[in-house]
Amino acid sequence: SKIILASYSDEYIEGIRDYKLPPEQYLFTSYPLEALEQVYQGCDKFPVLILNNGKAVGFFCLYSGKRVAEVTTNHRALLLTSFSVNYKYQKRGFAKQALYSISNFIKNHFEEIDEVVLLVNMKNIPAQSLYINGGFKDMGERRMGKRGEQMVLHLKI
Repeated sequence: SKIILASYSDEYIEGIRDYKLPPEQYLFTSYPLEALEQVYQGCDKFPVLILNNGKAVGFFCLYSGKRVAEVTTNHRALLLTSFSVNYKYQKRGFAKQALYSISNFIKNHFEEIDEVVLLVNMKNIPAQSLYINGGFKDMGERRMGKRGEQMVLHLKI
C-alpha cells in the first residue's frame, strides 16, 4: 500500500488526535499535536502528513531558520523533526516509504533546498537504522541534546 506526503491540513485532525506511540518511541519524538503547537522564534515550520488511503498514518515537521542553523552551516538545508508513524500503522513500511519520498516532496515544495538534516539520539538504534536505510548519511557529526548525544544525519536532495 503506497503513501503520499502532503502539507498538513486540519481535515486530518481526527487522525492526529487519535495518534499513539509506545513509551520507548515517545521518549525520542513528540506527538503530532505537540509538534503543531510548538512555536520557535525565528523559525518557519512546515508540518507534513504521511497519508495512506486518505488517512494520516504518520507525521513530521520541516524547519527553516534558526533551528537549522544550530545543526548545519548549509543555508539551503531544512531540519526534519518529530518523525513518527502512528503505532497502529507501524510495521507496514510506511516510515521507509516516507523517507524515500522526502526528496521529491522537497523538490516540489522548496526548490531552493538541497539538503535535509536531522538529529537522532545515539540510544535510538531503531531510528538510526531506519534513517540510514532511508537514504540519510552519517558524516560523523555529534551534538549534545537534552536526552544525551545525538547523531547528525544528512540527506542530499
